[in-house]
Amino acid sequence: MLLADAPGVQSAPLPTGQGARNLYFSLYADPAAQPEAAKSFIDDQLALARELPVDLPSNMNDLQAWIEERADIVGQEYRDYLAARKNGAPRRYFSTGAHALYFIKGVAPTKLVDGAWLYGLVRQWDDVAFHPLIKTYLEELGDGLPDKNHVTLYRKLLATHGCDSWSGLSDSHFLQGALQLALGHNVEHYLPEIIGYNLGYEQLPLHLLITSYELNELGIDPYYFTLHVTVDNAGSGHARKAVQSVHDLMPRVGDRDAFWQRVVNGYRLNELGASTTSVIGEFDLQEELVDIMAAKSVVGKNMHSDYCRVAGRSVNDWLTEPAQIPAFLAALEEAGWIKRGEQVEHSRFWRLVEGERAEMFGVFNAYELQVLRDWITSHPDGGQAAGPRVLTARARQRTLDQHGLGTERGTAFPVRGLIRRHTGADAQDTGNELRVLEQQVASSSGKQEAMALLARLLSPEVHHTTVGLMATRMYTQLFDA
Repeated sequence: MLLADAPGVQSAPLPTGQGARNLYFSLYADPAAQPEAAKSFIDDQLALARELPVDLPSNMNDLQAWIEERADIVGQEYRDYLAARKNGAPRRYFSTGAHALYFIKGVAPTKLVDGAWLYGLVRQWDDVAFHPLIKTYLEELGDGLPDKNHVTLYRKLLATHGCDSWSGLSDSHFLQGALQLALGHNVEHYLPEIIGYNLGYEQLPLHLLITSYELNELGIDPYYFTLHVTVDNAGSGHARKAVQSVHDLMPRVGDRDAFWQRVVNGYRLNELGASTTSVIGEFDLQEELVDIMAAKSVVGKNMHSDYCRVAGRSVNDWLTEPAQIPAFLAALEEAGWIKRGEQVEHSRFWRLVEGERAEMFGVFNAYELQVLRDWITSHPDGGQAAGPRVLTARARQRTLDQHGLGTERGTAFPVRGLIRRHTGADAQDTGNELRVLEQQVASSSGKQEAMALLARLLSPEVHHTTVGLMATRMYTQLFDA
């Protein structure tokens, strides 16, 4: 992303697009349903983006030197960050584990369509000028390997930490995802803008390095993020391919200056909507817990016995109105059910929701429990109670590997083993679908027909499925042949 990384955290996103959330789900469900709505959305965002400053060099021939200089600056800033941390500086982004998981959930709409802006280009496989961008898209898809497919990795990350409930986020959180889907399905109208957007998106930002480091510290697997650190490098990765594409696709005949200006405007699109740093900056632990408890109250207000009382009122009564949740939490503290600033095991309320004999086991998912844990252990006036040492994600993986419980990412998902993991009717359905695809490709009249068939299954809403992954592997093999 293009947003500059300052020592502080950006507190608010840049201009947002009304209706981004609805368009996102509409395009994901049926890309052909609202073609004009998608183009209107892109045009509206371009109108906003044209007013934003840009840091691109004035001469297109200076692009490679520019990205290398940017990479050097980011590298030095990251070294400064690491030196500061070594000397005792606190984490820059994530105050707690809940804060980190809030970020993972908050950027999910964008991460779950990773690379979508390039999808429409896969039909241009026989034009060598498009190859760097198509190769970039295939690498976003992990070349069809589930343990490398970016969307598959992020879906697993969300599920592992109970962060699946992201669909109700605001329009600003969905803007970038909606924009990527809209561009990917309208490449014939917005090729210069897609080239420019790709140029901006594939630059290595400082926040990617810092978030990867701090997620690992908090015991959260940073692999999705570290994977982007390697593939986006300026020497041979996506950043380098992005520059190459600008040169390869610049028209030889026609108005090159107008084309370049459209590339610049596409580059500016990266600045719109919620960003990594704005999502991090909007987190408030107290507000997040109140929102979680308010959501639980919809069902919980009728599920407690009358003898369960806090401050003279039944729990059902407390939960009747979501506006009462802050007072309810305060009453739990006052009654000694929650002991703020101490380890969670000291709080009776925690023992009700977590543990072998917890009477409310399963009411809160992993993310919600992390928010509750961090709120209980935090002092109302700041600070955090000392808790058990948290292993870094990498240290935990090493421990599992030493005991024969871990799996190498490269071998965790055998390509054809995906079919054998299923049982019963599901296995038969999945196996049949893959066999049908193999038969259709084998019986096609030639490479042109086969690639057209496979390209449809590389779409953002399909490529991470079993059949989409197989189609990606087959497309990649034919593309590289």
